[in-house]
Amino acid sequence: QALCSRHQLERMATQTECLVPANPQWQPFTAGQKPDFQKWRLEVFEKAKAKRAAEQAALPEDPIKVTLPDGNVKEGVRGKTSPYDIAMGISKGLAENAVVATVDGKPWDLKRPLEGDCQLELCKFDHPVGRETFWHSSAHVLGLTLENKYGAHLCVGPAIEDGFYYDVYCGGTTISPTDNDNIKAGFDEVVKGKYPFERVEMTKDEALEMFKYNDFKMDVLKRKVPDGSVCTAYRCGDLIDLCRGPHVPDTSKVKAFAVMKNSSAYWQGQASNHTLQRVYGVTFPDNKELKQHLFRIEEAKKRDHRTVGPQQELFFFHELSPGSCFWLPHGTRIYNKLVDFIKREYFKRNYQEVITPNVYNLKLWEISGHAAHYKENMFIFNVEGQEFGMKPMNCPGHCLMFNLRQRSFRELPWRVADFGVLHRNELSGALSGLTRVRRFQQDDAHIFCKPDDVQKEIEDMLQFIDFVYGKFGLKYEMFLSTRPQKYIGEISVWDEAEAQLKAALDSNGKEWKLNPEDGAFYGPKIDINVLDALGRKHQCATIQLDFQLPIRFGLKYVTSAGADEKDDSGEAKEKEERPIIIHRAILGSVERFSAILIEHLAGKWPFWISPRQVAIVPVSQDHVPYALEVKEVLMKDGYYVDVDQSSKTLNKKIRENQLAQYNYILVVGKDETDNKTVNVRTRDNQVHGSKSIPQILEEFHNNMVNFL
Repeated sequence: QALCSRHQLERMATQTECLVPANPQWQPFTAGQKPDFQKWRLEVFEKAKAKRAAEQAALPEDPIKVTLPDGNVKEGVRGKTSPYDIAMGISKGLAENAVVATVDGKPWDLKRPLEGDCQLELCKFDHPVGRETFWHSSAHVLGLTLENKYGAHLCVGPAIEDGFYYDVYCGGTTISPTDNDNIKAGFDEVVKGKYPFERVEMTKDEALEMFKYNDFKMDVLKRKVPDGSVCTAYRCGDLIDLCRGPHVPDTSKVKAFAVMKNSSAYWQGQASNHTLQRVYGVTFPDNKELKQHLFRIEEAKKRDHRTVGPQQELFFFHELSPGSCFWLPHGTRIYNKLVDFIKREYFKRNYQEVITPNVYNLKLWEISGHAAHYKENMFIFNVEGQEFGMKPMNCPGHCLMFNLRQRSFRELPWRVADFGVLHRNELSGALSGLTRVRRFQQDDAHIFCKPDDVQKEIEDMLQFIDFVYGKFGLKYEMFLSTRPQKYIGEISVWDEAEAQLKAALDSNGKEWKLNPEDGAFYGPKIDINVLDALGRKHQCATIQLDFQLPIRFGLKYVTSAGADEKDDSGEAKEKEERPIIIHRAILGSVERFSAILIEHLAGKWPFWISPRQVAIVPVSQDHVPYALEVKEVLMKDGYYVDVDQSSKTLNKKIRENQLAQYNYILVVGKDETDNKTVNVRTRDNQVHGSKSIPQILEEFHNNMVNFL
């Protein structure tokens, strides 16, 4: 669970009144015919296009220099040369495989003319910008399909993490799964048309005229486009839509499509607004990739923690406490093992564990700044006429601890860790199993340090992260997010901090990528995405530098000069400076990380963390006493052991315990009872033969030691 989730940021944004009338415009539509508004829309578009073309023609055609990522420089002409032209000059294959470009780091249409000297990168589908553009363009193709099939009024159609969707208003028509084949056929027709994506800048008045038939587009234009400014629209075939772009060159790029699901949605995501129809889709450059994607989705359904968790009796949720997990005994075993694992590493790495209150007076959050921007995400209540709140994060409490007394440079870096329970008032519609909850714990730590400590601390954190993820076989990718346009503090401090982060990442020896202008307003950060067994990305770890909280809480420490230098009277000079705070989490929330592990491991827990380590299966009831004797011995050494005393056949008991994901199945019969041994099987149906109790204990011990 990130320090501040996307859902929370969306809710923190200012809500504006919906301008769509109670009964939106709707034109009668006859299936098989094109909607009347398409012709009108095209006329307005062509007029605006002609005006912009005339304006462009009047501009001088100056020579420009285009620098590629490898440092090569290509010549071009302002207003004429496009990224596609540059790509064709290198190779036709590159031009045909490229999806979009970035110009000075900003997404750019392949066939949009360049406007000056620039840095150019060509992006294929496997590039994050390429994939997002591909799916955004696919949403436009879906939008045209829904217009042609239902006369739909388009509302919003973004790319999302695993594809795209389009929200449309269809009068009283409901789109259901029975329509999916029809939608796919219409989508494929648009793809075959090879319609180019055309970009045109429009004045607000031109756009209002173009979309006067669509109350939802009018709402967007009136609220989000300032008077006198321009916006952009894109055309592909008969579709014209408001859009910042960029897009693929033409619809033929989108070769493989599948409808994923249908649902209803609310305009602007607010239940008080109009109900819309939403269609989800996904596309790929070829059918092979689409089939692989659909296979991964089916596999993900089998691994879904919301299914596996209840099946293995790990946890459940209840309507009487939404967003708060009930951890059952077996789930609690996993939870505690994760926490204990991190705590052992804290001890080795010189972190100091603390315990802080769950409830604070709102004044604390006013000091930290959260009351102004985060209050809606907090559980607030009245106590004796004053506002109090459940803590959504630990950092303000740790600042109070630091400020308890005067601190010396000799105490820094001070690494303070806290597994305190956190509460965040997530929207009910955003709650999703363990991945988004209201009550959680995280391996939260804050490092109070001197500016020259930062690089070494970051290097140590990156090693810590690599150690933890390596234990679970999790691959990951790292991003350095730098100073945003809106920031606090001095540029020199930012530059020095970013330089130290870069140096730490470089010394780590692993690949990392730059995420320009995406840092928090209070400091740069390193974001880390974990990749599970299905290649899905999850954000868990985060490292954030914070220059703001030390200012807000007045945090200071006595410098080496203040501690060692004397004034004329022989007293120590008091020279103080502000520390930097590094926010750090590796698992993130234990709840979310547990969900990731369930799905990554498909519920097949490694022995060290398994909630069901050993099942003892007696051949008959006569052998139950010896089975219980073995259980007692193993449990004294700290292992989770169950005895299957059911009356089922031996083979059935063995199979059921393998499916229940017991790591070891120990069969005991007459020979084992007489010889004080066990017959060892593992859940992968491998038979390991007879072993004495000391031998099996040694094997268990080695399994634990080799992990830890």
